[in-house]
Amino acid sequence: MILEHIKKLDYWIIIPAVVLSIIGLFSIYSYCQGREDFLNFKKQILFLVLGIIIMLLLSFFDWREFRENSYLIMALYFFSLISLLGLLLFAPVTRGIKGWYKFGEFSFDPVEFTKVILIILLAKYFSMRHVEMYRLTHIILSGFYVMLPAILVFLRPDLGSAIILILLWIGILIVSGIKIRHFIILSLCGLMIMAAGWMFLLKDYQKERVITFISPADPQGMNWSQNQSKIAIGSGRLFGQGFAKGSQTKYGFLSEPHTDFIFSVIAEEFGLLGVGFVFLMFGVLIYRIMKIAISAYSNFPRLFATGFIIVLISQIFIHTGMNLGILPVIGISLPFVSYGGSGLIASYFSLGILLSIKRR
Repeated sequence: MILEHIKKLDYWIIIPAVVLSIIGLFSIYSYCQGREDFLNFKKQILFLVLGIIIMLLLSFFDWREFRENSYLIMALYFFSLISLLGLLLFAPVTRGIKGWYKFGEFSFDPVEFTKVILIILLAKYFSMRHVEMYRLTHIILSGFYVMLPAILVFLRPDLGSAIILILLWIGILIVSGIKIRHFIILSLCGLMIMAAGWMFLLKDYQKERVITFISPADPQGMNWSQNQSKIAIGSGRLFGQGFAKGSQTKYGFLSEPHTDFIFSVIAEEFGLLGVGFVFLMFGVLIYRIMKIAISAYSNFPRLFATGFIIVLISQIFIHTGMNLGILPVIGISLPFVSYGGSGLIASYFSLGILLSIKRR
């Protein structure tokens, strides 16, 4: 029974994800070698094994429990709100943000699981109301569900993750069939909120990141990280400098090479061919998830798969843009690749639900 189930799994989803994670392990090892501290590398191996186990266990789970059990979804949603609120009250400040609960050598970032919970909640909400998308009240109520965690994330402060949550909501609205008139109203409201946020909510260092991105006047200041990232990418050329031989990574010029700038590590050490292979793996993964969305017989699995694609593409685009210097640095990791147990496990959790959908 178990062997038969394992044989029927969609390995075109599993293999690209695992390959991306292994590429990430190589890059994290390079970073750790430069520091002569391999603790993060060892922890990432543990996170990967745990993520794969959770994915396989969830593939046995009947995804229809999420669609039919509103109490379960709301319990998960309120858990995410409480955990995000708890960060503001109890989490230690790390690199300027209250981003993680610390448990000895390990940490937990609830925003990564909040993304998955919101995908489930929005898929449930719009699958029940797809014929009533002409009603503005549904847009407002769904926005309320998203804005509560987005505000809590923004207050950490974590602008990047808050943007991902909002992009998820907008993407699912478009896929669900929002009216053009409502979309225009929503866009105008968004512009007004952005203007108010710039004046009253963004902290000085967040404004400075945007200003220096638009007008890079100080190459040794706020733009240092992106300048070093572009040097690393350019030095990789076609074949790269070789595994663990990247000078920007090895000698510590690259900021956060295991998280925010891991794309630059891959480009420096494996070159254009390595970057192309990473994009190929992402392409295969997204294509297979898209096939699940298209072939789904009901709206919930279709919207769940679409929501996960939106999060994946948003994070890939922003992370790559940050590394190439075409977007400001807002702290977005590369899915399945960057260091971080919460993000990795949450991603494999989502794949487990998708495998369950595909199986049934």
